[in-house]
Amino acid sequence: MKVLITGSSGFIGAAVTRAVVAKGDEVKVLVRPTSNRNNLDGLPVETVEGDLQDPSSLKKALAGCQGLYHVAAHYALWDQDPSTFYNVNVEGTKHLFQAAEEAGVERIVYTSTIGAIGLPGDGGLGSEEFFPSESQLSGDYKRSKFLAEQEVLKMAKQGLPVVIVNPTAPVGERDVKPTPTGKIIVDFMKGRMFAYIETGMNLIDVDDVAMGHVQAMKRGRIGERYILGNQNLMLREICQMLSQLTGVPAPRVRLPWKWIVPLAHVNTWIANYVTHKTPRIPLEGVRMAKYRMHYDCTKARNELDLPQTSVETALKKAVQWFRQFGYV
Repeated sequence: MKVLITGSSGFIGAAVTRAVVAKGDEVKVLVRPTSNRNNLDGLPVETVEGDLQDPSSLKKALAGCQGLYHVAAHYALWDQDPSTFYNVNVEGTKHLFQAAEEAGVERIVYTSTIGAIGLPGDGGLGSEEFFPSESQLSGDYKRSKFLAEQEVLKMAKQGLPVVIVNPTAPVGERDVKPTPTGKIIVDFMKGRMFAYIETGMNLIDVDDVAMGHVQAMKRGRIGERYILGNQNLMLREICQMLSQLTGVPAPRVRLPWKWIVPLAHVNTWIANYVTHKTPRIPLEGVRMAKYRMHYDCTKARNELDLPQTSVETALKKAVQWFRQFGYV
């Protein structure tokens, strides 16, 4: 099968690209002219320059393809121009899938986000049957990805052959930016985590996320959502794992969530109006930390045979990669 992969220069996208190449498919990758392509070094792929906001470039990229992995997104907790989230994540996805439909693409895997999965009010595990409440859609990234997923579900009902995957918090190698989760690891390794908020996360090895994509292309049911996750942990437990891997002491001071909110407001205001740089304490990240983001990943395990590499192994790979490439 000949497939197009968007977002291949990024963290999840690079892992997906490697997994698809290993599977033996013929791979084209869509990259922006300004993208850092280090994650693609040495891979036998055809590179096509384009942009999700340029429909003509998408038609060119999809020519001759039977499959599409749409991994690209504007993924951040803050942006000086919030409209970028909606232009890329919502409108860009609509442009791409309209082009895919016109090109006769036979199978599509769309990378959504765990933020589009709702958490039940009783504090239980989130699952594919839940959609987030308005209060759970904190920030423009989550809102834009939720709106994009709603558009994709609508297209699936109209016949678009698309399967949706919702990764939790991936960790591992080639987290070049790094992602917000990767930044937690880097900050910990640098000794910058003096305290913590007692929040919950679900972690998974990024290579397992990639295999979940490959399996979704092969076995996923059209119009269905699949949570690609592994282990539910509290941030305190993640810090203890990182301490064992790095020798850096885990923070002992637990800060109440409500104490951090005013600091995040001030920090975000300074970023918006003074520094124009990503805030050290992004408000949207703090708002997300209010929830225990724990999920039931049974559906993907059963239907996609999702791999479950230990989280300790995934964190070890991330730590080694960040050290090797000078992040610490």
